[in-house]
Amino acid sequence: MAWRRGVREFLLHVDPAIPRSPAWRRVSSASHHRTIQAVPREASGGRAAAKERAQGRVPSVVVSLSGSAQLPREAPRQLISTDAKQIKEILKQSPYFCTTPIQLQVRAGVRSSAVLQSGTVLPIKISTNKKTGEILNLIMAWAEKGKEILVTVPLEFKGEDACIGLKKGGYLHKVRNALKYECPLEHIPQKIDVDISNLDIGDKIFAHDLQVDSSLKLLSNKITVPLCEIKAPKPEANSDE
Repeated sequence: MAWRRGVREFLLHVDPAIPRSPAWRRVSSASHHRTIQAVPREASGGRAAAKERAQGRVPSVVVSLSGSAQLPREAPRQLISTDAKQIKEILKQSPYFCTTPIQLQVRAGVRSSAVLQSGTVLPIKISTNKKTGEILNLIMAWAEKGKEILVTVPLEFKGEDACIGLKKGGYLHKVRNALKYECPLEHIPQKIDVDISNLDIGDKIFAHDLQVDSSLKLLSNKITVPLCEIKAPKPEANSDE
């Protein structure tokens, strides 16, 4: 009720020691999925990371790709800590997390409203424990509109139900599941659809066959390697009578 919220705000003003909910919990459900809340962290290494995770945090890094630095490993790194629950909720809302620009706010503390730094980032890599699903770490890059950035775009194969070769008994052989591009932030595709509906047995699709924005520059030295191929049916093994 409104009067209860008013009393709580009054008490918080009088006594700042009263615990407050994390910043991302105090914003609307629609907006918190668009903004990752983080705080600075000083310690690095395995023990420090384990302590972060035990507290429900995700050891995270945000890199700057300004100047001549083009690869995350060459770029200046900023150690931050993000909330594991929030990252999990964002992942549920965004299946193409690593190709979706998102807002980042670095606050002075977990329960602080003071914003130290904010801007748009592109998630680069998220590592999870395959057995438990626990998020181990997260790497992001500051991304400015109009700036060229490296991105790995997943491929999504479509049209299997209508594929000519598959109807003849062939099978889809996927060679690559993603492609690396350099492109402006505003033109990053979340995914690239690969339509195989018109492929017959023996047909292949290459990277140059894909319909992508002209601003995307393919970063690959294997342009002659197909993305997929419709293979002929495997001969059935003769069973001994």
